[in-house]
Formats: sequence, structure tokens, C-alpha cells
Amino acid sequence: MRRVLFLRHGSHDRLGRILCGRMPGVSLSEAGRAEARAVAEGLARRLAGARGLHLLSSPQPRTRETAAPLAEALGVEAEIRDELDEIAFGDWTGKPFAALEGDPAWNAWNTARGSARPPGGESMAEVQARVGGLLERLAAEEGAPVILVSHGDPIRAALLGVLGLSLDAYDRLVVAPASCSEVELWPGGGRLVSLNERLAG
Repeated sequence: MRRVLFLRHGSHDRLGRILCGRMPGVSLSEAGRAEARAVAEGLARRLAGARGLHLLSSPQPRTRETAAPLAEALGVEAEIRDELDEIAFGDWTGKPFAALEGDPAWNAWNTARGSARPPGGESMAEVQARVGGLLERLAAEEGAPVILVSHGDPIRAALLGVLGLSLDAYDRLVVAPASCSEVELWPGGGRLVSLNERLAG
């Protein structure tokens, strides 16, 4: 069995206003950096004594900045993994949420997440497949706990896969900034241990 902890990146100044996706230059806010430090302290305490820990991060600046204090606290290097990247939102990248309201494709994305696709972007199913492939590889290897630093929707897609739920249920899971969710995995299965834990304060 493999213990895997998902950590969503900390807050940034565009949070809740702009659909950032993979747009460049999205870094943690001052509050987000404080969250990252607090999470690092909390996870370091939780994982004290564990040997051979692995820390994997999405390539986005906000996830790498969240992983940095954790890497220092745990004494490990953060490995960048494309499987953990944010959804590629295509034409929607960088748009204010207010500007997307009323767009039929946006409405479909938020009501039929299992089948909809952002224009020029990737589907939630594709996101689930890439993150799920990484989880399958981790589950196949006995080893130390792994921390995955990623984004809200990829984490939700992964957790729904572990739970065997439809992607249309994505909005039933809360994965807040700087929150931690834990799963235990084994070949062919897994279970949710905790969801949306707030270690930052």
C-alpha cells in the first residue's frame, strides 16, 4: 500500500477572479506564501520519522513555490512532473470568470464535466487519465509516502477516480488552496483517508 498526499497550491492574487490555468506569471500572494510555510511545518510534523519521502510538483510557478518550503522542511528535492499540471484551458486561459458567464460552452463545462471540453483545451477525463496514470505507477511500487503538489481540478479528478465517482460530481469535493487530501493506494484500488485538511492556520 502506498500513502499519497495531495497538496493544492497556496493562494494567489487572481484566485476567484481569473481563470489562470497555465498562464505565465501566476505566483503566490503574500498570504499564499504564508500558507505554504504553515503547510510545510504541518506536514513535516505529520511525516516526522518517515524515510525516503518523495515530493512531486506541477511545473506551474504557484505549485513550485508551494513545494519549496516543504522541500526544505523535509530535506528532499521537489521533482517536477507534467502529470500534475493544471488543466489546459485553451481559449479560456486568463479570462475573468465574469466574462465567461453566459457562454454555453462554459455552462456545459460546469454542468457536464465528464463530457465537456474547454475550447482548444483538454477535457477533465484527459486530466484524470494523466494524473491517474501517475497514481497507478505509484501504487505499483511499495515505498515511502509521496506528496503531490497540484491544482484544484486535477486533485478533484484524481480523488473522484479513487472513489469510483463520475467526473460530473467534481463540485461535490472541496479542495481549497493550501489544503491537503490523503489517499492510500494499492494495485487496482485505493481509498480516501482525508479530504481538504487545512494545515495552514
